[in-house]
Amino acid sequence: MADTVDTVTMFQGKYKYAVRLTNISDGTGESAVVKVDKSAIAATLGITEPSKIVVEELYWNIQGFNSVRLHFDHTTDDELDVLCNSGYRDYKPFGGLVDPGSTGGTGDIILTTNGGFSGSTYSILIVFSFSNATV
Repeated sequence: MADTVDTVTMFQGKYKYAVRLTNISDGTGESAVVKVDKSAIAATLGITEPSKIVVEELYWNIQGFNSVRLHFDHTTDDELDVLCNSGYRDYKPFGGLVDPGSTGGTGDIILTTNGGFSGSTYSILIVFSFSNATV
């Protein structure tokens, strides 16, 4: 079997986007799964692919997993955040959490669960904008 996962667009604007990620685990978990594909989103919005994703806010509720790790996809992935329990982070006062743009990879947001069991769940809302996107 496999975990039951979903990605739902909560808000879609010209340069701002929000997605809700959910998982009900059968104990399998997820490893380096693309959750935010910036080229696909750019195509949907009719804009050129942005050079970087800028995370503005994170809301989450993690139950049963030791943690859920978010990374920017690169040859050596850049850590975005490690989430556990419930919480909120506001990166806007600091200009957002910008993909450092390391070499290789896509710069998409990928997710890995850690230490889950059957019945573990997560719900994560990511609010982000794009750097250098044009119509």
